Amino acid sequence: MQWLAPPMGKHARCQKFSDAAIQFCLTIKCLFGQPLRQTLGLVQSLLRMAGLTWPVPDYSTVCRRQNSLNVQVHYRASEKGLHLLADSTGIKFLGEGEWKSKKHGAERRRQWRKVHLGIDAQTLQIRAIAVTTNEVGDSPMAVGLLGQIPSNEKRASFTGDGAYDTQDVHKACYLRGAIAIIPPRKGAKLRKGVAFAHSNEAVKACRGLGRAI
Repeated sequence: MQWLAPPMGKHARCQKFSDAAIQFCLTIKCLFGQPLRQTLGLVQSLLRMAGLTWPVPDYSTVCRRQNSLNVQVHYRASEKGLHLLADSTGIKFLGEGEWKSKKHGAERRRQWRKVHLGIDAQTLQIRAIAVTTNEVGDSPMAVGLLGQIPSNEKRASFTGDGAYDTQDVHKACYLRGAIAIIPPRKGAKLRKGVAFAHSNEAVKACRGLGRAI
């Protein structure tokens, strides 16, 4: 890890700590659930135990840098093809707790955000992520999730629930060489085109065997 930021070659004041150092401090904070000031003390102890004489960023530096930090999420690329699992969940970032909502009713200030995730089925690592408002559906974000996968990595399949059973999602999977494993919606009809070959087979199976099986 390069702890100190490399020189930028400018006359202005350069950053002292690299993005990796700021991300390391914030990772320790989230991992142990500590306040930021206690986290910086823990980081200082960890560096001392490791025999490193690196300085520790102060509270103001970490607070300022975290607003514009470009987080680097490391992952292990799939060797035989990526099997991507897609779904979404809601995160409340403003409003009272669940107990108060059940006891006294929800206030109007409650606000949510929707997190769309693409997870590797083999390693369970997050490979794609997008945050939207709660009015955005799942299917419009499927193309963006597939686009976050590097072009040199093979996409084997894309698995999602019935919300992803749209023409745009099937076409996006076909263009990227991924098999769409999506249950057809009720009343789904056969579609024309090579991109809907797997979807049509699923529709035929539902008609012949029933949706339950």
